[in-house]
Amino acid sequence: MFTIGHSTHPIGRFLGLLSCHGVTLLVDVRRFPRSRRHPQFNRDSLGPSLAAAGIGYLHAEALGGMREPRPGSPNAAWREPAFRAYADHTRTPEFLACLDELVRLARQHVLALMCAEANPLECHRQLIADALLARGLPVRHVLADGRVRDHQLTPFARVRSGVVTYPDLLSY
Repeated sequence: MFTIGHSTHPIGRFLGLLSCHGVTLLVDVRRFPRSRRHPQFNRDSLGPSLAAAGIGYLHAEALGGMREPRPGSPNAAWREPAFRAYADHTRTPEFLACLDELVRLARQHVLALMCAEANPLECHRQLIADALLARGLPVRHVLADGRVRDHQLTPFARVRSGVVTYPDLLSY
């Protein structure tokens, strides 16, 4: 399983990155599958482009970012509120059901999880990858230059019974 950020790629370059890694299904993990600056990555444009390249498309809104923080979060190690809010979201039934579906789809397809951000360490794809890694699924990040990097569990993450948390290490 791969992750990729569409970044500012022309559509041809983006499709080439997917194809060279054998991706057969792109899972769009943006909560809102559109881009004002890069309309080639709007869902209505992207789906047909992918289909022409022989790649399927699935929008997984349940994995999308832009979540609200929760009081009493067990993920206080994330100092950035948006990442803490998303870490809280990874414990919801909605997220977990979608993660189960990804695991099932990964048995039939080579998946790439796509968001906008080029750097996976600056994107919620990092937290999705942590959750998949905790379930025993290796994840690889396709970088903007085409290189691939194996996902490593976020250093301050803790995994217990397949569940990832990011506790404040001072209170751990």
